[in-house]
Amino acid sequence: MNLTNTLLTVGLASGMMLLTACRGNDTSANPLLEDSTLPYGAPDFSRIKTADYLPAIRTAIAEKRENIQKIVDNPEPATFENTIVAFEESGVRLERIVNVLYALASADKTPEIAEAEKEATPLLTDLDNELMFNKQLFERIKTVYDAVQSSMVNGQSSMVNGPEDLKLLDETYKRFVRAGALLSDEDAERMKQINLRIADLQQQWGDALQAATNDAAVWVSSVEELAGLSEADIAQCKEDAESRGGKAPYCIVIVNTTQQAILASLDNRDLRRRVYEASIHRADGTGQHNTFAICTEIARLRAEQAKIMGYQNYAEYSLENTMAKTPDAVYSFLRQLISDYTPKADAETRAIEEYARRTDPQIFNNQSSMVNGQSSMVNKLEPYDRFYYSAKMKKELLQISDDEVKPYFNADSVRLNGVFYAANRVYGLTFKERTDIPVYHPDVKVYEVFDRDGQPLALFYSDLYRRPTKRGGAWMSEFLRQSSLRGQLPIIYNVCNSAKAPEGQPSLLTWDEVTTMFHEFGHALHGILSSCKYNSLAGTEVARDFVEMPSQFNESFASIPEIFDHYALHAVTGEPMPAELKERMLKSINFQPAYALGENLGATCVDMAWHMLTADQIPTADEARQFETEALRQVGLLNPQIPPRYMTSYFNHIWGSGYAAGYYSYLWTEVLAVNVADCFARRGALDPAVGQDMREKILSRGNTRDLLEIFTDFTGLEQPDASGLLRARGL
Repeated sequence: MNLTNTLLTVGLASGMMLLTACRGNDTSANPLLEDSTLPYGAPDFSRIKTADYLPAIRTAIAEKRENIQKIVDNPEPATFENTIVAFEESGVRLERIVNVLYALASADKTPEIAEAEKEATPLLTDLDNELMFNKQLFERIKTVYDAVQSSMVNGQSSMVNGPEDLKLLDETYKRFVRAGALLSDEDAERMKQINLRIADLQQQWGDALQAATNDAAVWVSSVEELAGLSEADIAQCKEDAESRGGKAPYCIVIVNTTQQAILASLDNRDLRRRVYEASIHRADGTGQHNTFAICTEIARLRAEQAKIMGYQNYAEYSLENTMAKTPDAVYSFLRQLISDYTPKADAETRAIEEYARRTDPQIFNNQSSMVNGQSSMVNKLEPYDRFYYSAKMKKELLQISDDEVKPYFNADSVRLNGVFYAANRVYGLTFKERTDIPVYHPDVKVYEVFDRDGQPLALFYSDLYRRPTKRGGAWMSEFLRQSSLRGQLPIIYNVCNSAKAPEGQPSLLTWDEVTTMFHEFGHALHGILSSCKYNSLAGTEVARDFVEMPSQFNESFASIPEIFDHYALHAVTGEPMPAELKERMLKSINFQPAYALGENLGATCVDMAWHMLTADQIPTADEARQFETEALRQVGLLNPQIPPRYMTSYFNHIWGSGYAAGYYSYLWTEVLAVNVADCFARRGALDPAVGQDMREKILSRGNTRDLLEIFTDFTGLEQPDASGLLRARGL
């Protein structure tokens, strides 16, 4: 999951006060400055024009500044209501506008949207700096914080109304402190400069990575080169070529990860090589794009931030506010996983090499090399061969292939009969498509979500298919977050990057894409089922190493037989997947599982390595690739057949999103998710009573309580139990 642009997590995402008119402006001329008349306050994309964003943002920034000044100038003593709540509600309109702009900047980034984002970014960063270093504002916040702390008796204070108020106060105060509110004037000024520069670099990163990924597409001149692909995949390659200008009859689009799923099917080894190399070299300077200069500068600036704040490195600074707390805790977790994983990965690699040598001996040459005085066959199996021979091996051993099962994974059926059906069975939710609500792209569908008693809960936007204006990956975010104080129900969206079939044909998914849809909807449920008073504590506004838990847990429903049977329907005949094929398919889910764990561990260790450095240790752009190689070598993960899921030059999570020193959270929260899934399995995986318990104790609570307490309240475990992770992965 990638949440809304990092800018929104500093100052802006804290929520704000809705104003019905803009002083000195004609709001009727700009729909972004009007209260939406659509259900739930949804953005009216039928009226919004790109030219509306900057004027609206400037006006909303002025409103927020005015509201902040009112807090500062208030002659009354600082209280929770007139300072903390007033700050929380100081600029709702700005948040709403920025949420829409950054949604489009990720999902439908036209050149005009890119330009609006480019101009808006420094304005918003300036505002963040202004707020976080406003001494008078912080003094009022600190006054309330200190007063409440001194009045605490048995964890309670008469100065606030309950634990959610206490949590808001604590989060507000600590956010200012972590941003640098206690720094000297000189250090504060430097932090402002760093914030501005990082915001600019992250925008450059997003533009560069999208261009690099689009330009990395591999052009194919004849259908014969595509041997091994299904007719549907060949048709998709033709459609992708036409949509990208038709330089050749066929085009293989590169997705955001290192390995490309299409490599499992391509018989042409040279084409496999071209696809793999296009993926790993998309942004490392081998071609026309090179992001290393951006990466190293961001890393250096983050290290400087950490030093200014009194930490040894950025990882130490970043992790303080998570469940893990320290780099030592993360590395202890990773070392144990690497130790357990390594022998299994080696065995898996040997099995694939032996299979390839037996079934396709020409990929190995007949030369021998001398090792310790003995002749040894030279291994020529390359990383772009891994998926191909693994898929062939799986087909031989388990009699299963992606082409055999994909006809049963129609995207529409997975969404309606799988993802939505599971939410209905477990949480009592129902979904009604709303064709009357405007969308930002024709591929987007909107659904109104109702509770089991018929009460409306949320709007949900689903955007499944890739396009050149959409960045890679899959994510969840919101146009509006839930808040009972504002009377606001949530407006949530999921974005994926599956291939869209030609007109009139069903869009078919791989199993990985099926689980991705369930995963992202787990995040959506965290937002949809939120029941919090304050916007900045609601839904997914939790620590990184907790936020992925509901999504990873929701993946478990994809393979529960009753759910699976409900959506795995043949795209043409509508018949359910035959029992014998289903059995083979489900057995194949964890076939050779070491690869998936290894690529995740590799990416995690690359992330940590960059963010454990001091500023003077950051390598130059020319040294970045070698630094990455050495970092993997040091932890025992330099395996050419199992490269990191993301390499430095296209690792969007850590350079363009909010996961710096935090990619470990996918594995950390997988442990939490396995623990939660075990509870469901014991108590009844589809039992509505268990779902209601999960909803009340976890999904509705946002960040209103300590996250370990929330986890313990549902599972009964005082600490996460990692013992089930390898078992759940089939290792």
